[in-house]
Amino acid sequence: MIISVLVIAVLIGRAAYLQIYQGEYYAGLADGNRIRIVPSMAPRGTFYDRNGELLVTNRPGFSVSLLPLTAPISDDVIARLSDLLKVPTDEIKTKIAGHSGFNPIRIKTDVTPDIVSIIEEQKSQYPGVVIEVTPIRDYILKQEGAHTFGYVSEINDTELEKMKDEGYKSGDIIGKFGIEKIYDKELRGENGGQQVEVDVSGKPVQILGRKEPVPGDDLELTIDIKLQQAAEKAVDEQLTQIGAHAAAAVVMNPQTGEILAMVSRPAFDPNLFAHGISSKEWNQLNNNPYHPMDNKTITGEYPPGSTFKIVTGTAALTEGVVTPDEQIFDSGHHWIIPKGNADGEALGWLNFRSALAHSDNVYFYEMGNRLGIDRLEKYARMFGLGAKTGIDLPYEASGLVANRRYKEKNFDDGEWYLSETFDAAIGQGFNLVTPLQAAMVMGEIAADGKRYKPHVVNRIIAPDGSVVKDFQPELLSQLDVPEEDIKLVQDGLHDVTKYGTAASSFRGFTVDIAGKTGTAENSQGRDHGWFVAYGPFDNPNVVVAVIVENGGYGSQSAVPIGRKILEAAFGFNQDGGDKK
Repeated sequence: MIISVLVIAVLIGRAAYLQIYQGEYYAGLADGNRIRIVPSMAPRGTFYDRNGELLVTNRPGFSVSLLPLTAPISDDVIARLSDLLKVPTDEIKTKIAGHSGFNPIRIKTDVTPDIVSIIEEQKSQYPGVVIEVTPIRDYILKQEGAHTFGYVSEINDTELEKMKDEGYKSGDIIGKFGIEKIYDKELRGENGGQQVEVDVSGKPVQILGRKEPVPGDDLELTIDIKLQQAAEKAVDEQLTQIGAHAAAAVVMNPQTGEILAMVSRPAFDPNLFAHGISSKEWNQLNNNPYHPMDNKTITGEYPPGSTFKIVTGTAALTEGVVTPDEQIFDSGHHWIIPKGNADGEALGWLNFRSALAHSDNVYFYEMGNRLGIDRLEKYARMFGLGAKTGIDLPYEASGLVANRRYKEKNFDDGEWYLSETFDAAIGQGFNLVTPLQAAMVMGEIAADGKRYKPHVVNRIIAPDGSVVKDFQPELLSQLDVPEEDIKLVQDGLHDVTKYGTAASSFRGFTVDIAGKTGTAENSQGRDHGWFVAYGPFDNPNVVVAVIVENGGYGSQSAVPIGRKILEAAFGFNQDGGDKK
């Protein structure tokens, strides 16, 4: 009797403990077994250009998911789903194994209507398989602006491990590149969902509650889509005409740092990633020798060639190693080291402006000789070279400024030679810049020495239309250079388009501009062609930088692109007149 009483007392005590003290805990577990949270993805914020033109939006699409059941997903269902969706069984099993909680396991996004019909009509063959209506990213311009806009795709295991503490979950769609990546938190919004009661087999019985998703913030970009399209067209036409395959172009307002257009070729269609890129499509992109996935405007590092003479000339004037009117004789090669001009050209007596206008190597070799590598390095860094510009895009490269420390660290023969200073003075040797950095240097001259931080987003706008953030011009630095020396460089660059290396291409152009051509030696093949310019000359609001990989002379490969971009920027037709 005593034993029976004790057993009963223990049972009653245990029941009381479970039902009263831990009742809320076990009630939650019970609800977890009968209630499922079916998430509803929030639409990502949309992109608009500076004039309100729609660039990137969302469209409705169907996703196939597995709703977690009380029993494991059978191998038969996995095999059947794999065959239908053309998704390997191992990939499905990996997603199931890595999943936790009660959210649906997304297997494939943006499936076709016929797949939806098969699953709906054969529900008994696909127990636990559900169709979700999800917003699919829609890049309505396809390849145009792709490197700036970026793309989205499903979060991978590595990213999830880094970002799970920030609220990211398996199956989330995140920005992987471009603006989509940098502003992912602002764009992704807040997911909603439904509380669904299910029976013992996991079949939905009724909806208990609903939370509407909150769309992400919209972005108003600095991009002018009409100028962007004109720049894309100009690049494509020129590449076709000269038989080249890769190029980059940047258009920027030097007074604000706003990026008006940004082109990189070859390009890709970001829609491929939005609905799940196939292995065949990925291999075509990944194996392309001209790297379409690289944004060459900020990741491409090239010798700046003669565009670097802007830096050398500014340094020479400021340091007083040459006067504007001093005449230096070009016999075709320098008198200390026999380095000369392209094709052995000899230009005779030259002062500063004429040397810059004609891009005379011998003159600028002598400027390098008088300055030395240390002062050249100082002014290159003053212009912001050798460091990232800070643009709000991922994977920006820093470039390289030629200097003694770099050679000592990376080469067995660490001694610095005068010939290397000569090379550095004309933008060769160790010097490397990105097209954006080349635009930045030209922009500093255009803005009387001011350097503004480049950016591609003007405003972040909440779903209710309120402004979350308004990006204002950010002044990064001011050249420590006398105004009269900047004016001399401006005049020399103006002469480039009047009687210098770009004069023939800008004959009849009714807006005064300043420019600089460049040809960068390339050890891997044909030289790269450069052109940088700004205008209008008296009140600049547009800077253009163009590079054509393996394009040869900049005056022949890059200048025609630059002219067409400037025509579009100033509203001219191809004859230089106003558009009717």
